[in-house]
Amino acid sequence: MDFDFSDEQVAVRDLAAQIFTGHATVDRIKQIEAGNERIDRDLWAALATANLLGIALPEEDGGSGLGLMSLCLVLQEQGRRLAPVPLLPTIALGALPIAEFGTVEQRSTWLPRVISGEAILTAALDEADSIDPAAPRVIASAGGRLSGSKVVVPAGHIADRVLVPASTPDGVTVFVVDPSADGVTIDVVDTTDHQRAAHITFVNAPTEATLGRAGDGAAVVRWILDRGLVGLAAIQLGVADEAIRLAAEYTSGRLQFGKPLSTFQGVSLRAADAYIDASAMNVTLWQAAWRIDEGLDASREVAIAKWWAADGGERVVHATQHLHGGMGADVDYPVHRYFLWGKQIADSLGGASKQLARIGADIADAYR
Repeated sequence: MDFDFSDEQVAVRDLAAQIFTGHATVDRIKQIEAGNERIDRDLWAALATANLLGIALPEEDGGSGLGLMSLCLVLQEQGRRLAPVPLLPTIALGALPIAEFGTVEQRSTWLPRVISGEAILTAALDEADSIDPAAPRVIASAGGRLSGSKVVVPAGHIADRVLVPASTPDGVTVFVVDPSADGVTIDVVDTTDHQRAAHITFVNAPTEATLGRAGDGAAVVRWILDRGLVGLAAIQLGVADEAIRLAAEYTSGRLQFGKPLSTFQGVSLRAADAYIDASAMNVTLWQAAWRIDEGLDASREVAIAKWWAADGGERVVHATQHLHGGMGADVDYPVHRYFLWGKQIADSLGGASKQLARIGADIADAYR
């Protein structure tokens, strides 16, 4: 693969960096964290105005058609600034699946609204007692009514529609659900990173439509999951890069025994280890995203990218907070948020152990 970004991709990255830097200031993030939604609606509108919400969506639906790699460049910049907007759930978990598997009516109904910033979408993939999102415990009746529950649905408390995988007599089907419908209960929960998600309970809840063919939903879920995992890895890379930059700036300016902390061997070795982890996160992320955009099998590469985002990402945010000493524990100083985001991303949609098990199973299957 070619690791150089195209001119278009560089322009997307620079535009995203400009918007996120201008809006997601420390004071603004504190203000959003004190609110109920925990979403920066002004920033969301700015992303829509710049057409960054449609960057990966097909041109025939009003998007830019620039693929997953361009979306990941935007997500990386979101991670650098810890910007509280539902970019990953709306685009990677909601709009891209509708673009790929939706009917003409579904695409025309939802994709223009996503691109304009009017609609927020998400997918409910996790269940408290289910390991594999493609084998859901939520049950759908013959009439398409749902019973069961999903946990930690990102942006589920503000979503206009939720994609819900459920088991049916014919297999797994992904349903489009209105979260305000009768039989749907939303419990808002605070996540580790000061954002909000939803536990959603379905009691004979109605559905609006299916995404893809009924019974073929397991493949749809894996398709969604791969893009969600790659998107999380992109955000984590931004988190790690900026956390390292903050640590380098702090240890270079902080003096101990008349010398900058960065000149001490223990500090420099810890920082070097973090840099190596971030470099591995970088190369595995773009390998996975590139393979997906090229239409190549990327199952193992996706798991490897998320493993590095979880395992290496956690090490980076631990190290960078540690390198700040007591300042790392000060909630008025920005570095603690990188620690919290890093921890949240590491466990989202399956942590390091789950990805390692997936990689191992894939290797075992290859040699059977």
